[in-house]
Amino acid sequence: MRKAVVKTGLPAPLGALPDQQAIAAHPCRPRFQVLGLLAITDGHETVVLQPSKPTSLLAALLLHPGAVVSGELLQRVVWGDRPPSGGRSALHTCVLRLRRLFSKYGVADHAIEAVPGGYRLQADAETLDLLHFRDLLGRASAGDDPESALRLARAALGLWKGPLLGNVHSDELHRDHVPRLAEERLLAVERVFDGELRLGRHREMIAEAREAVRGQPGHEGLSALLIEALYRSGRRAEALAEYRRIHAHLTSELGVEPGAALRGLQLAVLRGEPYGGRP
Repeated sequence: MRKAVVKTGLPAPLGALPDQQAIAAHPCRPRFQVLGLLAITDGHETVVLQPSKPTSLLAALLLHPGAVVSGELLQRVVWGDRPPSGGRSALHTCVLRLRRLFSKYGVADHAIEAVPGGYRLQADAETLDLLHFRDLLGRASAGDDPESALRLARAALGLWKGPLLGNVHSDELHRDHVPRLAEERLLAVERVFDGELRLGRHREMIAEAREAVRGQPGHEGLSALLIEALYRSGRRAEALAEYRRIHAHLTSELGVEPGAALRGLQLAVLRGEPYGGRP
């Protein structure tokens, strides 16, 4: 299985030549990345894994950190709806290939445990960016200081890089798991914009909020945050225009009306009333 080795934080050239010692040569604890292209990093070099069956297997285990993933699910992830005859044996062989890959990059081969019913991969916030993301966002939600909460939320959002698992060719994962991850990212985006509004930075966030809405034109939460930012910036006409846009999108594309929160926001804008109890 070929890998692309890139400097951390730089775009991954998928045609790059592999350097099998790039990560093993560094003493730092290896870290898995799933919030973008599936990769292994030590903080100095990042190895972007090429599409393969072991890559799909690793992705499935990392999306369920510390949990037992059944052999049946792993077979569907790796081979789709047509697993090979002797599926358990083929899965075992795939696990062995993944363990050999681990040995090249300083990951202990016992990181993957064979347990009754399937396999498990232990990870924590230091070894998996997904858990680091959830930890940062949880701390942002639990904190009392709005400045600190916003910094944590932005740090969490900053962990997302590039197309989500774009180098993992598994219909199972992209159908049932990747959309859930994308929803987690959107929650982080909402958290960031909410934090900006709480700190009275409504003017500063408008351009960023517009870009987010363009990417998710039917997302009521993002649209509501943009409308509020525009309204609080004295741009009432633009706020109402955004409400009309999402109303038209929801009714024409989904056949539904905006939810109660969005309707309440529109009414506040029409009446010129305060909204949200923010400064």
